[in-house]
Amino acid sequence: MTDDIEIIPIAGRFRGFLPVVVDVETGGFDCRKDALLEVAAVVLRIDEKGELSRHRTFSWHIEPFPNANMDPKSLEVNGIKPFSPLRMAVPEPKAMEEFFKVIRKEVKVNRCSRAILVGHNAPFDLNFVHAASERIKATRNPFHPFSTLDTVSLGAVMYGQTVLARLAQAAGMGWDADSAHSAVYDAEKTADLFCHFVNTWQTLDAAFKAVEN
Repeated sequence: MTDDIEIIPIAGRFRGFLPVVVDVETGGFDCRKDALLEVAAVVLRIDEKGELSRHRTFSWHIEPFPNANMDPKSLEVNGIKPFSPLRMAVPEPKAMEEFFKVIRKEVKVNRCSRAILVGHNAPFDLNFVHAASERIKATRNPFHPFSTLDTVSLGAVMYGQTVLARLAQAAGMGWDADSAHSAVYDAEKTADLFCHFVNTWQTLDAAFKAVEN
């Protein structure tokens, strides 16, 4: 679970919202019919300078829900073998309840009102999170119902790139194609990019204010 040590709350930075970087791996593109197979969430911390950094990654391998569709083409891309015992997958209700519990605790320690999902093509991830929440009849889903922070848009503005691999390379972070399309790897790269975008803006904003003064 999250650390109980004293932290600098993020509440004041994003209007009371807590950015949580999420990536999902699935059996297709239909959030209601296709299986949710992996979820990874990266929680962030802010320092006294207002700069963000990755703090900790949580992840779950998830059993397909009953009668879930799994497109072979999607499984070929992400390399997931849904019924392999080596995955050590857990039922969707258990995974989602643990996931939401972690995020609710982060929201509390950061003195925020709710979480906002950060992702690369974030609506895709958010739709799968909400669809799973509905399937398990969750009553305390911590994520905003529709708002997101999307590194696709931020990357297009800063680097003129929208593909995650190309964005990471443009930002000088490198890219391991063999590790891509796992929820953990993609979530951590997305988190690094999001922090980079926010921190770069923080630096530029401070420079502009110094010139004005």
